[in-house]
Amino acid sequence: MVTSVSRPAAAGVARIAAGIAPLRAGQGRSFLWRRLHSLCGIFPVGAFLLEHFISNAFATNGPQAYAGEVKFLTGIPFLVFVETGFIYIPILYHALYGFYIWYRGESNVGDYPFIGNWGYLLQRWTGAIAFFYIVWHTVTMRWLGVHLVGNAGAAFGKVQLELNHPWALAAYVVGVFCASVHFSYGIWLFAAKWGITTGAQGRRRFGYVCAAVCLFFLVLGYAALYSFLRTPPQPVTAPESPVAEEARLHR
Repeated sequence: MVTSVSRPAAAGVARIAAGIAPLRAGQGRSFLWRRLHSLCGIFPVGAFLLEHFISNAFATNGPQAYAGEVKFLTGIPFLVFVETGFIYIPILYHALYGFYIWYRGESNVGDYPFIGNWGYLLQRWTGAIAFFYIVWHTVTMRWLGVHLVGNAGAAFGKVQLELNHPWALAAYVVGVFCASVHFSYGIWLFAAKWGITTGAQGRRRFGYVCAAVCLFFLVLGYAALYSFLRTPPQPVTAPESPVAEEARLHR
């Protein structure tokens, strides 16, 4: 919700300048939590997002290529511990602390310029939508239906089966967009808050780089989605147990 706070204008006080306030020490534990929140948005959360988009792009090479990538990822040693430590916990922390910042913050569209306010709102809303999309997508793909660990050949068909539902297709379209925008603008914010980019001109130039990153993610995401939709339906089957396979071979 956008709030507007009006304050008496003091004589000679100029309009608030554009820019992003850097993260500064001397703010108690809030400084540490904000630093960690900003950093984990780039790594490991951002790194995972990049890997996930690239892995999904293997769908453009067909079901077998996609199955090979899924087999590689699900074959990582200590998979559950890797997912928990480098994906689930960082995403959960980044999201929950982001909601906390949103709850505690104020957005005064009438007082601040575009970057300071509309960018703030865009980042919060795309982050919230992307978070709920990631939770839903992870639950349905990782834990429901045919288990892909040890059955990577069913991965392509499992995604296709889910996309048969119009609401699921809409969720994919919106989720890819929000994740791409949130991460690319998050890179811009990270560079500004950590003092990597200084000055309006430097931030403006880096904004073009971040826009290119966003476009790159959108192309990867929607190209993969198109591949799932245009490819003839693939089978979704669970692997046979050793006993069932032995009985079938000796019929």
